[in-house]
Amino acid sequence: MATPEHAVDVINERFGRHPSTRALHAKGTVCRGTFTPTAAAAGLTRARVMQHEPVDAVVRFSNGGGNPEDPDWAPDVRGLAVKLYAPDGHLDISAQNAPRFPNRTVDSFLEMLEATAPGPAALWRMPLFLARHPGAAAKLPGNLKAVRPPASYATLRYYAVHAFGWIAPDGQRRWVRYRWRPEAGQQTLGLRSARARGKDYLRDELVERLQREPIRFTLEVQIARDGDPTDDPAAAWPDDREVVDAGTLEVTGLDDSRERDGDVLVFDPTRVVDGIELSDDPVLRFRTHAYSVSIERRSGVERGAEAPDAS
Repeated sequence: MATPEHAVDVINERFGRHPSTRALHAKGTVCRGTFTPTAAAAGLTRARVMQHEPVDAVVRFSNGGGNPEDPDWAPDVRGLAVKLYAPDGHLDISAQNAPRFPNRTVDSFLEMLEATAPGPAALWRMPLFLARHPGAAAKLPGNLKAVRPPASYATLRYYAVHAFGWIAPDGQRRWVRYRWRPEAGQQTLGLRSARARGKDYLRDELVERLQREPIRFTLEVQIARDGDPTDDPAAAWPDDREVVDAGTLEVTGLDDSRERDGDVLVFDPTRVVDGIELSDDPVLRFRTHAYSVSIERRSGVERGAEAPDAS
């Protein structure tokens, strides 16, 4: 498997090196809000963050690429990263609007990034990659829809592709995946219409929308059955699996206090709390190590030195 240093090197080579920015999801907007869990969530996990009372949230909407200068109308996945401030720690949920992760392993993901690099070599690199990884080709149709320009960050569904174990108050463990359902519904734009709105239209629209009203998403948890893979982010669970509404995220405004004056804001999906466990998904477990490299390069802060105030 690739090292974390090599992974960040490949990403930087693909998108360029941009000081003080994330390796991926470089262009984003931080907001504040609250999360209110449902009674159904409290029955599925003993985690205190899911026990009825609202908790504070920090939310980051983003474009998926590693170049912060890319226009918002460029084809790209979009991200919704959420940090919930639980009474006993932080719970991070990292999601994107592509419903399927295209790769089973970190190595194949990096190979795909190299294959999609612009230039004449792309004419043969991508077909070669798909020939070597036929499973990735099967996921392209659904994921290609995800790179269409959205009308708003608020009008997308977001999917967290990894599985997590939710431990109920009685000790029973269920494997779940997270999804965010937008209250505003889903809406995308044609490329011409998106270009006419400007280079930074998604942030501009987000600011205007928040001045009018909060943005709300429902947290859905899809519950696996016996035999459903929990260690493969590229494997879909059947559509007939039970889905429970676990809470409401209400985004209330911009948060201009974060990522300034040395503040390090990290959304790490391996950051969980009591009552929620990590799966054996190797891509999930690799992410925290790659984040450490990216954090040190963009901020100079070693991951071990992060905290307790860096979050």
